[in-house]
Amino acid sequence: MVGAVQDAGVVVTGAGGGIGAALARRFAAGGARVVVNDLNADRAKAVADEIGGIAVPGDASAIVADARDALGGTIDVYCANAGVAFGGPDVADLADEGAWATSWDVNVMAHVRAAHELLPGWLERGSGRFVSTVSAAGLLTMIGAAPYSVTKHGAYAFAEWLSLTYRHRGLKVHAICPQGVRTDMLAATGSAGDLVLQPTAITPEEVADALFQGIEEDRFLILPHPEVGAYYRARATEPDRWLTSMNHLQQKWEAGQ
Repeated sequence: MVGAVQDAGVVVTGAGGGIGAALARRFAAGGARVVVNDLNADRAKAVADEIGGIAVPGDASAIVADARDALGGTIDVYCANAGVAFGGPDVADLADEGAWATSWDVNVMAHVRAAHELLPGWLERGSGRFVSTVSAAGLLTMIGAAPYSVTKHGAYAFAEWLSLTYRHRGLKVHAICPQGVRTDMLAATGSAGDLVLQPTAITPEEVADALFQGIEEDRFLILPHPEVGAYYRARATEPDRWLTSMNHLQQKWEAGQ
């Protein structure tokens, strides 16, 4: 664990608050040199100043080169944490192509672009670590949030592909899949989040703790809410029963609107 963090060059996207800020703080506390990325330059600088890191604001899809330079030429750990969430209860929400395009770009393609930039160097030296903040929605789904659910499935699938393709060449991949986390994004989910996520919501710091335990145990799938594993098994082995159960949640949510 010490070797994975001490003096490592770490990049955390979407780190101006929430899970990203908690990850940045935890890596810095472990002795890493941390680049803090966020679209909001002021928030990135505030977290970077707090932890003795380096702020590299901007679009998470396009900061790998600048982050590498800021770290002296080498990125050891890349945390693809930036994400967006769109959703709504109406059929019309499914037609919002802007929401779909942004969700694909931030939740999936930013990971793909980062990996494209990082892999050549990592494979050449035989080591690298890619951390994908997915969501339990990437394993299951989330009512009222089609773009979020679908693209988080894509983020999980990409992390899985990276791991199975390159693990024998030294690449470590971790997919973090929490349910509710007490962040601004959870607050923005409204009544759906209140019904499904708020009752068991945890802190961003608990997500960071779960990641560090997963790194220590060399695990791909990180479940800050362990019960998600049972839900995932039920979804895979009894899909109709699971869908019926989720539809009951949907009906409960609609009745409360």
